[in-house]
Amino acid sequence: MLWKKARPSDNVNDTRQGKDARKHTGKLFGAGLAAIALTGAVLHSTLNSTPDEDQQLKFVQSVLGETEDTWTKLFAQTGRHYSPPTLVVFDNHMTSECGPASAPFYCPSNQQVYLDLALFTNLEQRFSVVADFARAYIIAHEIGHHVQLELGLSEPFEQALRDQKPVMGDGGLEVRAELQADCLAGVWAHHAQQRLDWLEPGDVEAALQAATVFGDDNLQSQASGQVRPETFAHGTSAQRVKWFKSGFDTGRIEACDTFNTSNLQELPQAAIF
Repeated sequence: MLWKKARPSDNVNDTRQGKDARKHTGKLFGAGLAAIALTGAVLHSTLNSTPDEDQQLKFVQSVLGETEDTWTKLFAQTGRHYSPPTLVVFDNHMTSECGPASAPFYCPSNQQVYLDLALFTNLEQRFSVVADFARAYIIAHEIGHHVQLELGLSEPFEQALRDQKPVMGDGGLEVRAELQADCLAGVWAHHAQQRLDWLEPGDVEAALQAATVFGDDNLQSQASGQVRPETFAHGTSAQRVKWFKSGFDTGRIEACDTFNTSNLQELPQAAIF
């Protein structure tokens, strides 16, 4: 993946220990960030970071910048304005407005994505997922959650949360929201490739491998040897691959309607050429 072709975003906040070059932007962050009085910003230079860490940060900035450029263009085509989220890089743990930050996630209350870069190392060591595009897919999935809220695409799930109704389980509303974010990541990847021509052989396969790794059935099987569909929250490996491909193959937001299909194994009519 030729990620250096992308425009680096200045909407990344690096909160890792030892980082000293942060600029105040006046943006509101979660409780953990408020406690250490950090807001805004790109880390352009650091005293204690390694070259590998700096490359990882630059990669994140580039991928985020391309999500901003792509979604700004797609929103504008329908007369909408895209307000990009902030991406917060942290290490070990931190507290967000949505609770403790561990795995990558999007917090809708403050419109921030949280990412521990150690996840990328874990993917390499545990699952042999090493390609940059697989990492980009993870970031794009979290941005997908922001997009679905901005466009109101996941309203059935959001309403169920407000009503305190059950959302987990195979085929449940939480799974549908997560698969929709996978599909929107695919939509982004489709248009980013058209804009930059930055994918290399094996990149798409690596992203699909990452989608497979994070399937509920795969994670549960590896952890305990048992698969419990009633506890699914993200979808099976096959479903995650299928919906990412739906977005990537078509480049159409309409192909991501996971809430109006009775069978998540099948693609909606809008995803069929």
